[in-house]
Amino acid sequence: MLQPKRTDWRRTHLVRPRWTTSRGNTVAYGEYGLCATEPGYITNRQIEAARVVLSRYTKKIGKFYIRVFPSLGITKKPLQVRMGNGKGQVETWSAVINRGTVMFEIGGINPNDAIYALRQAGYKLSVKSRVIKKGEVLK
Repeated sequence: MLQPKRTDWRRTHLVRPRWTTSRGNTVAYGEYGLCATEPGYITNRQIEAARVVLSRYTKKIGKFYIRVFPSLGITKKPLQVRMGNGKGQVETWSAVINRGTVMFEIGGINPNDAIYALRQAGYKLSVKSRVIKKGEVLK
């Protein structure tokens, strides 16, 4: 699973994704990309599930790129613990996804296969997404 090697702080404040992004909203490396159409969070497990799907369809000829990284620690207090006594331990890591962020890219394979693979990877994520071509931006 993806997680940071080291962080500045043990526990972070929750970042609320709301806006349309102005950076990372175009396909830069591949030919097709999976773009978020709504803001939200993606956990490291969801990124791993999408990675498995993409690697299944690219086989050895294509290449795919993961453009998001889970750097936000999500904390949780243990079960049956009273309120107070500080913040809980980091339970999982997630990436903050704004609207328009390109999360995954794929290239080097048949366009129909690339679109199908990205669509299948989008089913594994908790945000709604759309496949876009190189040079296209979500409006």
